[in-house]
Amino acid sequence: MGGRLARMFRNFNVENRALREISKDKPRAAPRYPDRAPPPSVTAELVKKKDESLLGHLRSVYVESTDPAAAAAEVTAEGAERRPLRVSFPGHMFGLAELSDVPKGKLTIAEALKALGSHQHQPQTWTAEKIAQEYSLDLKETKSLMEFFIPFKVEIIPPKTRTAKQIKTEEVG
Repeated sequence: MGGRLARMFRNFNVENRALREISKDKPRAAPRYPDRAPPPSVTAELVKKKDESLLGHLRSVYVESTDPAAAAAEVTAEGAERRPLRVSFPGHMFGLAELSDVPKGKLTIAEALKALGSHQHQPQTWTAEKIAQEYSLDLKETKSLMEFFIPFKVEIIPPKTRTAKQIKTEEVG
């Protein structure tokens, strides 16, 4: 009720109030602060004139430049040890490039899913230590991967009412 009443007072005589506001004299802009010094006039002679002190400073600077892309390619070619690929998806099906090897300490998605699936089905055989050794990974990162990345886990939430349909669970061997 209060909103309706407030809206009536707010909208009362809107056109006349708007016209009255528009027809008022516009306020003057504040005066600009005067510049301290007039801008220097740049002439063609001043631009073409050599300044010896600046030229001397320029000669004292030595810059050596290298291409960062070439440097990164050298580091990856020299320093990264590679290991053969253990599991792969058919690349042409998914539009992926065929890989033959990966850097040590890295996994492909197919290898990660295979390792995590093996650990999920046989946790006594496929421990974090064995997976780290098999795929040349850091043990700490492997434990974090197994703790926080759980593939294919289905949680069934029971319905709130008894009349709702419920999915029957079966043990997968």
